[in-house]
Amino acid sequence: MSRPVFRFAPSPNGRLHLGHARSALLDHALARTLGGVFLLRLEDIDTTRCRPEYEAGILEDLAWLGIDWDGEPRRQSENFAGYRSALNRLEMQGLLRPSHATRAEIRAAVASAEARGEVWPRDPDGAPFPPPGDGDPRPGEPVALRLDGARAAALVGLLDWREVGEGPNGETGRIPVDLAAWGDPVLARKEIPTSYHLSVVVDDAAQGVTHVVRGRDLFWSTSVHRALQALLGLPAPIYVHHDLVLDAEGRKLSKSAADTALADLRAGGATPDDIRRLIGWEKTAAEIDRLNRVLSDGA
Repeated sequence: MSRPVFRFAPSPNGRLHLGHARSALLDHALARTLGGVFLLRLEDIDTTRCRPEYEAGILEDLAWLGIDWDGEPRRQSENFAGYRSALNRLEMQGLLRPSHATRAEIRAAVASAEARGEVWPRDPDGAPFPPPGDGDPRPGEPVALRLDGARAAALVGLLDWREVGEGPNGETGRIPVDLAAWGDPVLARKEIPTSYHLSVVVDDAAQGVTHVVRGRDLFWSTSVHRALQALLGLPAPIYVHHDLVLDAEGRKLSKSAADTALADLRAGGATPDDIRRLIGWEKTAAEIDRLNRVLSDGA
């Protein structure tokens, strides 16, 4: 039997915080307990926000926590050709459509509709769908590419993924894909020739990832990822979504909100054991034992 392959995939657009520590430590512990491979991937497709100093900081933080990885880190910024190839395959299937609406146009359309008492459709992340006419030709203007959700759903039919973690409402086991909830998700942004949804699927397949361990905030995104795997003929990993580290107001930690970074905690005298205590490692260790039993049984 081949060894299971896990990956931790942070974006180097800021320093790691406690939420990242929880995910990385859980991911690493599962990989090592199961005798698997643990890979590090740097999701740096946003070349304007991702910086070398943040990448160096991620490597420093992980080493400080006692987390090692196998092989060299994979950088998404070095693999745009692979994403373009995937887009070409989807385009040949007639599954891509142009998207022109700007953020300002979408905000204006939403505000106008809500002022009339209408409910504007949004995806599970809360992002509003683009307005009608978004795909109409606009010669000379930047264009994003969206998956034609209706056509894609018709092609993949009934589809699900295997979840051995837990969704926001306790979902586990075989989870049905709900692509309609996402409308037409963006697969290539105007300024970047890919998106998170596309690149994560292509990279997981390229790296032979068999187990995806990540925060519960990405649970519903798996519908898009599973559909893309089917459309591109890629294998489907087992998914392990875990609970998040929240602040005092019940909000998930965020780089953009300047939440306390591991580097700041370390500078203040914290030790790796302190970090484990802050993220509730005792509970995490129990979850590792449970997942190890489930995954060892071939889930």
